[in-house]
Amino acid sequence: MATIFHRFYENKNAFLNPCDVTEKISGFPEVCITTFSESIIKNFVENNTVKIIANLYSANGTIPIYEIKYADKKMGLFLSRVGAPACVAGLEEIIALGAKKVIQFGCCGILNRSIADSKIIIPSSAVRDEGTSYHYFSGSEEIIADASSNDIVVQYLKRHKIPYVVGKIWTTDAIYRETPEAIEERKKQGCVAVEMECSATLAVAKFRNIPMLQFFYGADNLDSDQWEIRDLTDYGLSLSDKYMTIALECGIVFERNGFNRAD
Repeated sequence: MATIFHRFYENKNAFLNPCDVTEKISGFPEVCITTFSESIIKNFVENNTVKIIANLYSANGTIPIYEIKYADKKMGLFLSRVGAPACVAGLEEIIALGAKKVIQFGCCGILNRSIADSKIIIPSSAVRDEGTSYHYFSGSEEIIADASSNDIVVQYLKRHKIPYVVGKIWTTDAIYRETPEAIEERKKQGCVAVEMECSATLAVAKFRNIPMLQFFYGADNLDSDQWEIRDLTDYGLSLSDKYMTIALECGIVFERNGFNRAD
């Protein structure tokens, strides 16, 4: 597998491309917000004026893409599926539809309570313990997040005195194979949290030259003798207004800044 993962093909013209199955929409929102929590999406849709402008299709079902307005600015909103391959497929199609900048947020497992507990977590980099990113970015143990995008959310959190940390994320394909040995190894690498998509979506953003801003909120805790589920099954609903406000406010700055590539 190491041989496969280290044979990166730079040709952007694949046998099947997103534009082959997705037609660009005129006037599609430049900035799109996405999260993995269906509960957060439903809560926002039920309490705000939105309209469906497109759909993402798969055997799992149909995901609507909403056009929303915030501070008189138009943005897109859609659900990302859990797991790097499914998440990346949706992201590719969103870009093909016309998105130029993406804000993604979701829950994560805490690996370092003293650093990350009860804070918004912004990825400085991600350990690539998944397979999808290696098809978009040359082989390396980690992938670095875009500092310009990170600074947008950092400045917002500072202004509003919301606790945060910028740190390394562990992205894994196998939620039920986070063994004590693997957890300890990742903690020694400096990882403060674990999730399933960050390194893959960062790779796509770099490959497609799309700025991406990401942040996470802690759910379950792995920095203890036994797993602590905490509010993992709440799917972020109890603080959904807080997370959506962060994303929306950052979206305004994202849209205004005008930069259009990931460094």
